[in-house]
This record gives sequence, C-alpha cells and structure tokens, in this order.
Amino acid sequence: MARAAVEARRLGQSIWEDHIQRSEITSGELARRIEHEGLGGLTSNPTLFAEAIEHGSEYDADLRALVARGVSQPGEIFERLALDDIRAAARAFEPLFRHTGGRDGFVSYEVSPHLAHDTEATVREALRLFAAIGRPNVMIKVPGTREGVPAISRLVAGGVNVNVTLLFAIDAYAAAAEAWLTGLERRAEAERELGSVHGVASFFVSRIDTAVDRRLSERLDQVRDAAERARLGRLLGKAGIANAKLAYERFRATLASPRWQALAARGATPQRVLWASTSTKDPRYPELLYAESLIGPDTVDTLPVATLRAFQARGRVRATLSEGLEEARQAMGELAAAGVRFREVTDQLLAEGVEKFARSYDELLEAIGRKRDALGAAAGEGASP
Repeated sequence: MARAAVEARRLGQSIWEDHIQRSEITSGELARRIEHEGLGGLTSNPTLFAEAIEHGSEYDADLRALVARGVSQPGEIFERLALDDIRAAARAFEPLFRHTGGRDGFVSYEVSPHLAHDTEATVREALRLFAAIGRPNVMIKVPGTREGVPAISRLVAGGVNVNVTLLFAIDAYAAAAEAWLTGLERRAEAERELGSVHGVASFFVSRIDTAVDRRLSERLDQVRDAAERARLGRLLGKAGIANAKLAYERFRATLASPRWQALAARGATPQRVLWASTSTKDPRYPELLYAESLIGPDTVDTLPVATLRAFQARGRVRATLSEGLEEARQAMGELAAAGVRFREVTDQLLAEGVEKFARSYDELLEAIGRKRDALGAAAGEGASP
C-alpha cells in the first residue's frame, strides 16, 4: 500500500519532515525513507540540534575533536557540527533532486535569527552559508521580515536557494513572491541561468488558529447572547486554513501572470508555497486537520515527526486546496466582523516568531557550552592519576 506522501506527490505536493537526525543519515535510514516512503526534504532548526547535542551522545566525539583543535566558541562548534549534517542529508537527497530535475530533495538551514532585522548582514550570512555547504539542493532560510524581503531578491539574483520563513499574512507572502520574481528578473538581465535557483515561501498555519482562537475565546467569555455565541464558536479553528487557502489563491494568480510566464519560458522554477506549523496545537482539532486540508499542486508540507507518522499511516490524500475558497473568504469576513484585527494578529505572530527563533538559537549555544564543559571535565578526570 502506497504511503500518503507518495500519493501526495502524485497530486503535486512534496512532503518534508521538520526534523534532522545524524544517526538516521549515517545508518542509511534516511536514504531508505526517501526511496520507499516518498520523503521529499528536510527542514532543520536550532531546537532540534540543541536536544540532540545536549541530551544525546552522537555529537560527543566530534565536539571533543573540535575543542582539541582549538574550536571552543559555541557558535563555531554548532556551525561545524550542523553543516556536516546538512551536507550529509543533502547528499542523501541528491538522487531525488537529480531525478526530479531539481524540483524536490531539499534540506534547509537558517541564517542566525538575530539577523532578522538586518538586510546586509542577512545577505552576507546567507551567501557565506550557501557557499560553505556547497550543495545544490540546500535552501537557506531567510525570515520574511521587512528587512528580510530585500535580502531575498539579492540572494536569488546571486544564485542562492531561499526558503522564506515566518510568513503569516497574505500581504507578507505577496512581498516574498515579489522579491522572488525580482531576483529572477535580475538574473535574467545579467544573462544568468534561471533553472538552477529554487525556493519556497513558508506560510505558517496552526499558530494563526492558536492566536485567533484566543481572541475569539475572550469574546465568548464576554457574550451572553446564544446566537452570537454560536456564531463565534463556529469560527474557532477556521482562520489558519482559510488564510492558507487564500494565500494559495494568490500564488496561483502569480503563476498565471505574464510576468511569471516570461520567466518560466527561460527555465525558472516556481517559488512553491510551503505549509509550516501544520501540527495541531489544540486537542479539540483532528491531528491531521492541516495536513489533509492543504494538499495541492506546487506545494510543500513540512511535518514534525509525530504528525508525519500519523499522515503516512492514515492520511486521506486528495486535492483539497482548490476546495472551499468562497467559504474561506466568508470566514475571514466573519472574523473581521467579530472584531478580530487580522493584521494585528499576523504582525504579533511575526514578532513572536523572530523572538522565539532567537531564543531557541541562544539556548542551543548555551547547551553546546554546557556539553563542551562537561566533556572537558570528564576528560580531565580521566587523565587524573
């Protein structure tokens, strides 16, 4: 029986995993999953590395070796360890990347979240990381902040694959898409090849429901009218999918535009929409609510481990993104009528997202420092007479 990810690929959606594990790469398990389970890519983040480095032992030998060579700063240790994993994962995905003509088989790695509001530093860091990794199927994550958007154009023009992250608002997605097109046009003007540059725009879903539902619940606590309470109750859990479907509609309009068609004629590949934050946070909602509701052509869904396992085992796969557009528009209108200021919600989520990523990065460096010191102390004890 075909896995759900294989079925989704037939409908034009690639299923990625929001997870990276060194032992899975080195054991050959990742290559097996790519070949037999339809896994199309990986996304990574500092939290994943922090847990593996501090609470596991698979990085200990390399960490000791780095310290012995004089590499002692947590930031440099992290980069050395992480980039080795990213390169190895990219090699595992390279057959898929080649087989699909560069359409699939990507691994993502992010610039420091502390650079989210610095265009120049983001460009420098992304260029450096892309060159250091040296694999054609790696994407560099750049946040879709006001300062990140101009970096996207410059990186795409320079031939860097970009994963635009932390997109919550349709306007923010539109800005990321505009930056992608501008970068490709600059490459075209410079007579550079377009088909070697790939990208995704990562649109976050469940966090929107969490934030909107909190506001709706506050209203429900204040309302006593039964009809009004029923109306507000029907809006719970609707915002994330409605917002995503309208963003996808915008994406399809971009693909139909003469501007994109001119670039496609020169070999450009589309900046696919990637659904992120697609595990349900509220136990009232089905585990696969987002995974099953956002399937369609030219998209990616990156799932955490538990959600991906559930999707593979019992996911219902059909083209759902094209359904319910009018209902999505109606839901967004009703949310506005209910007093939900959606722009306020998405602005807050972006700010919180940048802060959360920066905090995770700092916690990672602290974890590396603790592990470095613990391994050093253990080595010192072992050398005692």
